[in-house]
Amino acid sequence: MPESAELSGDGGLEPIRISDPQLEGIEASVRRLMEQSTQQAQQLDHLASAPAPSGSPFAAFGMPGFGGPPAPAQPEPRPILELDEEEREDELDALSDWVDDFFLPVYGAEVTTAAPWCLQWQEHDDVVAWLHALWLAYQQHKDPEAGLSGLFVWHRDFLTHAVAAIRAPGGPLSACMTSPDRPAHRLLLGPPPSVRTETAASADGAGSAEPDEPAS
Repeated sequence: MPESAELSGDGGLEPIRISDPQLEGIEASVRRLMEQSTQQAQQLDHLASAPAPSGSPFAAFGMPGFGGPPAPAQPEPRPILELDEEEREDELDALSDWVDDFFLPVYGAEVTTAAPWCLQWQEHDDVVAWLHALWLAYQQHKDPEAGLSGLFVWHRDFLTHAVAAIRAPGGPLSACMTSPDRPAHRLLLGPPPSVRTETAASADGAGSAEPDEPAS
């Protein structure tokens, strides 16, 4: 213990005298604190320079981890019918591979009058739209982030409804192949435009017509 301060004759405090062993102990403590501070600074520098782990707790809030750049934004899925001609062809090729290599062998079932199919389904825009949406949902729900129940949710909420709509007896393929021995393909005519649309088109056409020149 250091010696206690005592009052001098003029009322001031006498300087505290510390023995050599105590002084050495204080110096050793200061050195340890400085070394710990240096180690902590090095650890912080290392964390700041390291890439953010994939399981960063900030990922759920759209924030990067310590020192890591933000993850690149994933492209937003677009309906295949809204794609440009070249993009649509590329997407349709990829979709056809998934349908032929995975969807039909597993979920194709037998072609009957109650479950028609078409070997030229790519010509049916509504079928293409259904299958493309089903494919996008499959990619989302097979991702590890979807959890162990992801594919169950895909079967329950997406596959069942899509197949029922595409292969319904009165659905978009009802005029196509109803037996593997009788392949067929026919596009069904949809309803004409509504009366309101036809009336607006007629009014626009009449307004844009040039008036007759007055007779001389």
